[in-house]
Amino acid sequence: MSTVNAESVTGGAHVVRPARPKVFNGWAVTIVPGLAFLIAFLLVPLGGMVVRSFTDPGPGNYRIFVENALYVRVLWTTLRTSAIVTVATLLLGYPYAYLMMRSGFKMTAVLGGLVLVPFWTSILVRTYAWTVLLQDSGVINTTLERLGLIDSALTLMRNDLGVTIGMTHILLPYMVFPIYAVMLRIDSDLVPAAESLGARPSRAFVRVFWPLSLPGVFAGSLLVFILSIGFYITPALLGSPSNTMYSVLVADMVNRQLRFGVGSAMGVVLLVVTLVLVWVGTRVVRLGDVLGVEIGQ
Repeated sequence: MSTVNAESVTGGAHVVRPARPKVFNGWAVTIVPGLAFLIAFLLVPLGGMVVRSFTDPGPGNYRIFVENALYVRVLWTTLRTSAIVTVATLLLGYPYAYLMMRSGFKMTAVLGGLVLVPFWTSILVRTYAWTVLLQDSGVINTTLERLGLIDSALTLMRNDLGVTIGMTHILLPYMVFPIYAVMLRIDSDLVPAAESLGARPSRAFVRVFWPLSLPGVFAGSLLVFILSIGFYITPALLGSPSNTMYSVLVADMVNRQLRFGVGSAMGVVLLVVTLVLVWVGTRVVRLGDVLGVEIGQ
């Protein structure tokens, strides 16, 4: 029996059959471990928390949160403190990022290192360092008393001031580097061009440079605010019961009071608030500005 090949049937024309699609491309294989890790250690615990908030002992956990004025007040205190920390990091981070952008390579590396070196240190270690500086018998009060500038120790911790100082120091890199990344993409000839057309340096900065750097400002502010509302270690060590942060209250509900259902409901509320803020923020800020990279359209 003779065989008939494809060329004889098609009159000698070469038939190209489409290649079968590969189920696992190279990039897909690389994300499997990370995806499995996220599912096992993020989505599964979150799912368990949501289920427990409705079943331990029941959906009334959310009613307890709404009806208790203390819980709502703590949430408001957390949002207020996060806003203050965001403004503080912006006031410090914007001129710092601008100085990094205007400096030479060596000075930029030094300034960047001054921000990154503390960033690589444990949050717990940095917070304890602030307790050494801010406590009544700490370095700051002792120095001021020896200089004769104060008669008694200033209350620099166990209040909103101490929490704000500690959180601002820890979160400053999240404000500096998004702003710096956006500033690097601004054409350096724009401000001199505005000045050559008669604008004063301050006016050229306000009318030209500042608007172009706003994506970095929005990105850094979003990052700092979102991270602030979930802070635990720094408010727990530098704060006080009168200015308790939300995460500290959740930890107390679970670890000391053993009210796992109510604590889970409070965690779900904080998660929903965070997701809403992220969604609102992404209406203003592009993901590439947050990450400091260019993302293709």
